[in-house]
Amino acid sequence: MRWNLKPLPAEEKINSLAQALQVDRFVATLLVQRGIETFEEARQFFRPTLADLHDPYLMKDMEKAVARIELAIKNDEKILVFGDYDVDGTTAVSLVSAYLKTYYSNVSTYIPDRYDEGYGISFKGIDYADDNEFSLIIALDCGIKSIEQVAYAKERNIDFIICDHHRPGEFLPDAVAILDPKRSDCFYPYDELCGCGIGFKLIQALGKNRGESIEDLMPYLDLVATAIAADIVPMTGENRVLAHFGLQVINSNPRPGIKAMIHQIKKQTLDITDVVFIIAPRINAAGRIKHGNHAVALLSEFDFEQAQQFASEIEKYNADRKELDKQITKEALHQIIENQEQKRFSTVVFQEDWHKGVIGIVASRLIETYYRPTLVFTRSGDKLAASARSIKGFDVYNALEACSEYLEQFGGHMYAAGMTLKEENYELFKEAFENEVEKTIHPDLLTPEISVDAAIDFNAISPKLIRVLKQFEPFGPQNMTPIFLTTNIIDSGYAKKLGQTEDHLKLFVNQNDSESFAAIGFGLGNKMEITTNKKPFDAVYSIDENEFNGKITTQLRLKDIRNESH
Repeated sequence: MRWNLKPLPAEEKINSLAQALQVDRFVATLLVQRGIETFEEARQFFRPTLADLHDPYLMKDMEKAVARIELAIKNDEKILVFGDYDVDGTTAVSLVSAYLKTYYSNVSTYIPDRYDEGYGISFKGIDYADDNEFSLIIALDCGIKSIEQVAYAKERNIDFIICDHHRPGEFLPDAVAILDPKRSDCFYPYDELCGCGIGFKLIQALGKNRGESIEDLMPYLDLVATAIAADIVPMTGENRVLAHFGLQVINSNPRPGIKAMIHQIKKQTLDITDVVFIIAPRINAAGRIKHGNHAVALLSEFDFEQAQQFASEIEKYNADRKELDKQITKEALHQIIENQEQKRFSTVVFQEDWHKGVIGIVASRLIETYYRPTLVFTRSGDKLAASARSIKGFDVYNALEACSEYLEQFGGHMYAAGMTLKEENYELFKEAFENEVEKTIHPDLLTPEISVDAAIDFNAISPKLIRVLKQFEPFGPQNMTPIFLTTNIIDSGYAKKLGQTEDHLKLFVNQNDSESFAAIGFGLGNKMEITTNKKPFDAVYSIDENEFNGKITTQLRLKDIRNESH
């Protein structure tokens, strides 16, 4: 791993902020590194308020969207709320449908089948709407590239409102309204919302029209925070505000479906990491293993006992998902070694019986072993479908765009995408993608980087610093957990490996006779040799609190260690 110490910001910026906030220079430095340079920016960062959210009508087409929904209600039209099968899509569908149903009953939901219909707006979904006399479809977390599908719907007198956050193509679908801040002609002040976030802006606009305040919409923020965490969008601006208040709802008064999941895991207070690793995979498991409808049913259920029943079913799907992901990862790693593909700039693997629901997770797992842009293909009907995952700093969407002549369709973000192609184009695409990555990737990006906020001594770690760092939460892209570097550390001699396969490392460390700290390094078991015989070593880590038997102690969460002489 490359350890990359962030450069110190300009002295005058640090001093100015330290003075304005009456904080020490160390905290001011961490803030300026995060782009926070003024008192007002710091106020929004540390004390977000719902008033910090932008007027939803600043978003291009919002007035058209609201007018079309109000017209549908006035004319007693049937409205179909359509969304993708992942966490972002299912939370968005649950949110918009639940809100509309508070004052209008003629609303139904539709999640496409991952295997039968694939990602995005499907012709089958439009046929369903046509057969059942729906005249308005609200599409969430998908649709920005569905030009043919929207035209097909229009021929059947079905209107579309698209709420998406993916990058548009050259042309936009012929929808009544397209809410997507990534449109080049949309000047909404914040363009990093997730699909559920766009759905929230829509209900915010509808609510404003009905005389509701932003506080009236607080109960929906548990869904928005879950989507923000799962979709790994930047934890800045409106996302930070929505996640902050959404976590409050999750921990105080969540909807029965989320409460039922929390009930199963028996954890008192959830932070954003818990939402990413505990709540999100369970919601996702429904669409991966069975059908996204199960997630919408759970998130829309108001009876707690029924929600518990749904949650236990989803728990089983999640267990099945874990087994599949483990097995397929093993097969994919074997394929890479067998075909001697370790030296390539990209990883592209294919097996026709791999479960389509877990190939995205498998792609992420392969990156843990072979750190480079990764695509995992499986068969989907008469085509091949893939999930792409990227590494820090490399835009996989742009790489796919460069190879699009071989693709039937593709869509996504810088770090995650999906695509389909004809089987006869697989080898051609594989080579074109490899060539594109080789041509455009900076060699440094192929070594994982740990971005270090600051070098500190252990004597700087105090209860006060930990209290301040806690206020930096919720963490996420562009506001990651602060990582520190300390040199000349010594282990007490009680280092041990943990876990069934001894993958993890437990230490008790100090520096120059400072206070000792417990330290845990997940996946660092193979580096124990560095810490033996009281040899000094360097470490990069985040500062954590560990609760055991009601007692809270400071713990260092090691990211990497190396010999001091490195």
